[in-house]
Amino acid sequence: MYQLDNFSHIQYLLHRSRSIAVVGFSPKKVRPSNMVGQYLIDAGYTVFPVNPGQKEIYGRKCYPNLSAISQSIDIVVIFRKSLAVMPVVEEAVAIDAKAVWMQQGIINRQAAGLAKKAGLSVVMDRCIKIDHQNIQ
Repeated sequence: MYQLDNFSHIQYLLHRSRSIAVVGFSPKKVRPSNMVGQYLIDAGYTVFPVNPGQKEIYGRKCYPNLSAISQSIDIVVIFRKSLAVMPVVEEAVAIDAKAVWMQQGIINRQAAGLAKKAGLSVVMDRCIKIDHQNIQ
């Protein structure tokens, strides 16, 4: 598809999406993934925590990976080191997610290229919470 560096495209993505998988969702309240995940829940999205070390976060079943989620996913938000992003993107493509969102500080151009080639929208090095707050 395209690199979402245009804010109007990000706004469109956030408005059309309902289900979000947060890969690396931590149960620790001081972690950015926790703050972002909780924000997305409060904003009304259906959030699927993905963390193989947890059973449940905020009363939501925690999944070991994207493939374990039986519902369709609009956005896969990634809280992983840049070098660990490719397997997550490969799985996002396999489950037919609509977009991958690499959080602020996370850049993997090879993974982004794979996602775009498969037709997914791609956001890199941006915070979904900040961008969502800016469209309100």
